[in-house]
Amino acid sequence: MALYLLFESASGYALFHAYGIDEIGQSVDAVRSSVLDLKRFSKAVKLAGFTPFSSAIDALNQCNAISEGIMTDELRNFLELNLPKVKDGKKAKFSVGVMEPKVGSHITEATGIPCQSNEYVQELLRAVRLHFDQFIDQLKPSDLEKAQLGLGHSYSRAKVKFNVNRVDNMVIQAIFLLDTLDKDVNSFSMRVREWYGWHFPELVKIVNDNYLYAKLAKFVVNKSDLSEKDIPALADLIGDEDKAKEIVEAAKASMGQDLSPVDLINVQQFAQRVMNLSEYRKNLYEYLVTKMNDIAPNLTSLIGEMVGARLISHAGSLSNLAKCPASTLQILGAEKALFRALKTRGNTPKYGLIFHSSFIGRASTKNKGRMARYLANKCSIASRIDCYSDMSSSIFGEKLREQVEERLDFYDKGVAPRKNLDVMKAAIEGLTNTEDDDGKENGEASVKKSKKKKSKAEANGHAMDVDNVVAEAETQTEKKKKKKHKLVEAHDEEMQANGDDETPKKKKKKNRDSSESVDPKTGTEGKKKKKKSKTDDE
Repeated sequence: MALYLLFESASGYALFHAYGIDEIGQSVDAVRSSVLDLKRFSKAVKLAGFTPFSSAIDALNQCNAISEGIMTDELRNFLELNLPKVKDGKKAKFSVGVMEPKVGSHITEATGIPCQSNEYVQELLRAVRLHFDQFIDQLKPSDLEKAQLGLGHSYSRAKVKFNVNRVDNMVIQAIFLLDTLDKDVNSFSMRVREWYGWHFPELVKIVNDNYLYAKLAKFVVNKSDLSEKDIPALADLIGDEDKAKEIVEAAKASMGQDLSPVDLINVQQFAQRVMNLSEYRKNLYEYLVTKMNDIAPNLTSLIGEMVGARLISHAGSLSNLAKCPASTLQILGAEKALFRALKTRGNTPKYGLIFHSSFIGRASTKNKGRMARYLANKCSIASRIDCYSDMSSSIFGEKLREQVEERLDFYDKGVAPRKNLDVMKAAIEGLTNTEDDDGKENGEASVKKSKKKKSKAEANGHAMDVDNVVAEAETQTEKKKKKKHKLVEAHDEEMQANGDDETPKKKKKKNRDSSESVDPKTGTEGKKKKKKSKTDDE
């Protein structure tokens, strides 16, 4: 049986006829040994047909179809044009070797051409790929490389679809901006304290919070205007009536100097700017929390939003963090200390950014290193789940957090923790249960909708059935009236025509029976007439 090889290149479809198989042997090892030798391989394989793609878009469409196991119309026309024709009712005396088994099965179903895809065929196609530019005269190796590069970029661009809700660049920018805002708000708050402290120095000791101090600086403005009437408003701002009274008393006996109205207006405007920055900082933190729950829910539930965002920012992206081993993640952020320790041959650092986690602070001094190593291990697992999982769920992160808590208890109290296998089984069961619950909710909603549709259909159908029954009843009554009419007329005619014959008596009986089934009146009339006939016979 002849063997044809279908090769899908970046420039077009090519069909090769493997006519010299016996010369190289029908084994995979023989093919592998003959692949590198072009002279030997060209004696066994020759080009039977080649059709180039019309454009880059056409090449991308054909590549997508081949990757999905679909035979396009262009490929079908190419095969029917270049392969030997098979007569109706006879089997083909050739087969086509393809690289993708799905494509071969679709070709066989659509056209009836026998296809095969085994190790022997795949080795032959690898050899064809290696020497493809040598079989086509007008095709240069540089042109083929450009076509492969362009098709590879377009195919990857079409296949890789980024989820807008899981872009980690937003987290990186948000955590950088949050750190900058913290520094700016602190420096501006100190400037407000120094500036307004010339006018009302006692307020610094009463109110420690920067945001509340800026609020009070904007509200009070001039300390000499404060009176006991302002105590309720001050209590609403601070939340403490005693402090409000203390502020009013301090304003009366303040040692600060007086400021001009222009200076007080500038202080008030600057305090408003500090308040706006503080409120924006709160909103930005809420935005960061929501983004972290969308992008890395397991890492967030394990180590917190701020530490998780700093780890992602320092690594560059969530995928880079997922690729880091646990030992690298443990000292992430302490690179200077690490290289200094390596240079001076001192002790290497035990933790980096994960030191800000509450688990490290809760561990004892001798167990901080072991706790950091264990926490880095769990963070590495959580980041990989977040990066490569399609489902967004925090179940694994919660279970990993429970493991870290159990490890803390083990170090402090000696309580044996659960095995990792049992914890992961519990997490998978919880994940499947949540999926089942979601499916049930969706199913219940669909069942309710279907029940509503069925009830409407049944109501319509019931109404239709009632109408049909009424119509049938009316038609039956009309038919009965007509039958009754006909029977009465026939009975009268027979009585008048035949008189006392025996044959009419039989007819009378039949008519009487039928009339009894129709109307009870006709039955009574028949009985009376029967009595009359008996008296006549006597």
